[in-house]
Amino acid sequence: MSQLSKEVKEQIEKRRTFAIISHPDAGKTTLTEKFLLYGGAINLAGSVKGKATARHAVSDWMEIEKERGISVTSSVLQFNYGGYCINILDTPGHQDFSEDTYRTLMAADSAVMVIDASKGVEAQTRKLFKVCTMRHIPIFTFINKMDREALDTFELLDDIENELGIATCPVNWPIGSGKEFRGVYDRESGKVELFSETHKGTTQGEVRKIALDDSEMDTWIAQQQKEKLLEEIELLDGAGAEFSQELVSKGELSPVFFGSALTNFGVETFLRHFLQMTTSPLPRQSDKGAVDPMEEADFSAFVFKIQANMNKAHRDRIAFMRICSGEFEAGMDVYHMQGGKKVRLSQPQQLMAKERKIVEKAYGGDIIGVFDPGIFSIGDTLTASGERFCYEGIPTFAPEHFARVRQIDTMKRKQFVKGINQIAQEGAIQIFQEYNTGMEEIIVGVVGVLQFDVLKYRLENEYNVEIRMDSLPYEYIRWIGNEEINLDRLTGTSDMKKVKDLKGRPLLLFVNEWSIRMTQERNDGLILMEFAR
Repeated sequence: MSQLSKEVKEQIEKRRTFAIISHPDAGKTTLTEKFLLYGGAINLAGSVKGKATARHAVSDWMEIEKERGISVTSSVLQFNYGGYCINILDTPGHQDFSEDTYRTLMAADSAVMVIDASKGVEAQTRKLFKVCTMRHIPIFTFINKMDREALDTFELLDDIENELGIATCPVNWPIGSGKEFRGVYDRESGKVELFSETHKGTTQGEVRKIALDDSEMDTWIAQQQKEKLLEEIELLDGAGAEFSQELVSKGELSPVFFGSALTNFGVETFLRHFLQMTTSPLPRQSDKGAVDPMEEADFSAFVFKIQANMNKAHRDRIAFMRICSGEFEAGMDVYHMQGGKKVRLSQPQQLMAKERKIVEKAYGGDIIGVFDPGIFSIGDTLTASGERFCYEGIPTFAPEHFARVRQIDTMKRKQFVKGINQIAQEGAIQIFQEYNTGMEEIIVGVVGVLQFDVLKYRLENEYNVEIRMDSLPYEYIRWIGNEEINLDRLTGTSDMKKVKDLKGRPLLLFVNEWSIRMTQERNDGLILMEFAR
């Protein structure tokens, strides 16, 4: 193993890579933009729903996202702030795109959970949170929209603790909400940071800090609010969880911050604390053990996302990879483990949504996009050393909704097959063929029904193919674990369908759950699995 140079080690130590997760409309994309604003990466934040100015959030680049005002793919954004190099993975909030979010979380070292102060923990937050706890990654909570009417602060904390099963430790504490919102009290400094409205997030504004016992405080905060704040602080200090960096790092304690992303209030405070509480890139598990970027000098990475047609003019495919160790240099040759051969990583780029810049160098913890000629798959490992190893895989979600898909114009068969295959390789959909037929009958499986809309939109707009979709009644999918099973002789139930996936592996689709057990009983030794091996 070659020695890690001091320069490379310093670069890796500066890296912070995190994902932002939330329920739709909690303000996640707005918060992301404000981080970029403070980092100097953008000069003007665009509101996702800002139709008057026809601006859109910089992290939402796909046309359908701009039309609907929601994020449907994960975006990768990089900026510098306070001596750190920060990689943000902005994820879709809508539950129908949770599979994309799950894969993105595999590339993050920590997560920021955005919660709407008026709603508390919502359904999608629970689902995404479980993924974070499964990986034991640190979770930071930003309770957003304090400039609107909010739930009781203690209720919000109880909600997080009861619903998500994680202890909370407020780093600051809000003074009022909505029209009565006056700012936050910083528990460590003992000072109040006063809220002042900024103009639609176009400027960063100034934060005035005043000690709680300063006589000037009376001109800013009503006596009743001050008394309530003192009571709440006393209660919090007596009964609340103490801050523990060790528990935060284990993902067992979530530091909580309050603010308003739309008005910029509390965003920079949060960013500063977050950078102090997070670590440089973490080791990643492989079949040879943990690979620590602070010890391993050789370049290695894994692919966690593939996106086609980010640039309409070039019709390209980009493979996003998380660098796990070492230094990346443009045009370097690496060994592609799953492909079994050396490849050159050409046109390496880092992105600001759809704006791109060519990367000459990148380091452990960074996220880069490389041109994919169609050889990469999600979960692939790339290494620069002679040692051959694979990073732990990224499990696939079993689809829950199915439809038969046909192109309307038979003359456009070639574009249809190309388009549907490329979108499937991105992991947004899964495609299956009828058993014993070719690609004549294509069945599409998705985790969330909104993915069908995205598929239809993208085939029409990116491949110029109109399709017809017929919904199918299947709800359960099982891969066959026995290689020796003869599918022709397999005895099933009347609601069962035999299909093959993209790799030619046999699967069974079922309408009813009881049919799965009955099929196993009728076929001695049959192994059915929820996930493909």
